[in-house]
Amino acid sequence: MSYAAKAIGVTSVTPLAWVGGKLRILDQTRLPGEVRYLELAQPGEVVQAIREMRVRGAPAIGLAGAYAMALAAQSAREADLPAFLKHLRREAEVVAAARPTAVNLAWAVQRVWRAVEAAQSAEAARASALAEAQRLHCQGMEAERRLADYGAGLVPPGATVLTHCNTGALATGCYGTALGVLRRAWVLGRLRRVVATETRPLLQGARLTMWELAQYRIPATLVVDAAAGVWFQRGELACVVVGADRIAANGDVANKVGTYTLAVLAHVHGVPFYVAAPISTIDLHTPSGRDTMIERRRPEEVSHLGWGWGPDSQGLPAAPEGVEVDNPAFDITPADYVTAVITEAGVLRPPYQDSLQQVKHE
Repeated sequence: MSYAAKAIGVTSVTPLAWVGGKLRILDQTRLPGEVRYLELAQPGEVVQAIREMRVRGAPAIGLAGAYAMALAAQSAREADLPAFLKHLRREAEVVAAARPTAVNLAWAVQRVWRAVEAAQSAEAARASALAEAQRLHCQGMEAERRLADYGAGLVPPGATVLTHCNTGALATGCYGTALGVLRRAWVLGRLRRVVATETRPLLQGARLTMWELAQYRIPATLVVDAAAGVWFQRGELACVVVGADRIAANGDVANKVGTYTLAVLAHVHGVPFYVAAPISTIDLHTPSGRDTMIERRRPEEVSHLGWGWGPDSQGLPAAPEGVEVDNPAFDITPADYVTAVITEAGVLRPPYQDSLQQVKHE
């Protein structure tokens, strides 16, 4: 991959920021071995970074998409407002399609588009695009802090909690969703240990969640995905807390592949299964999980070890050449297996057709 953006070294870890008219992101394909930031000056560079999972996690993808819209507005040459809006509409469609399962991306792009559409001139529209992206960023931080407070109250004292994939600041650009809940529970003295699944095939749990937990000095144990059942069987888990990329109107949850397996295990063993996600992740236009588009990613992520970790990494073959691979990025957890959904507006419980509708329209 060729980036027009330059990589720069920094001394503090900030997953996503607007700096000097550019979007600065922490390249998550480099972690945990290297903390490297990219400065992205064009919307196409942001789209590429999203597709290649250099920035990832539904809320963070949404923020990146909002800032991509600001970059598109900033780089547009049209001085006439109708021509400017036509150009930005085309850019919005490209940005929103970068990763289709995470509803936050389309939601954030639409938020910026509405702000731009209300402007009276092209110059005002440019300013509105950036202002709205920054507003979403600030609102995200406030929302995730509230979400963490609500969720921490569900963690019993002395708990060992299982989580999947990465749902911390790296995934949201702010405080974190499921991992934010665990951060807050640790501060309150309720959490004893986090058990993190490695999260095949790109190992977001191993590479990113364990890295974040080390920054927070929270005791944690890493397990391979297939070993999660052992922890349930031994009765060592107080609950499971995961994030979401899309929550359908009936409460079905689209999240990183492997979530459904954990939900079934939790159900069988009587362990509470919580989903922590901002209200923007709720999609009332998607009736159920069956109606959610599930992204399929490159087969090399499964057939090769270390594919895509770092620049131009081709990985090491782990399967015969040409083997057939199914690589869904997400799966669907039925609402019946979800104990509660934790949002910034409070803890939502079944029937989700009612509780999701209510919070989405407040």
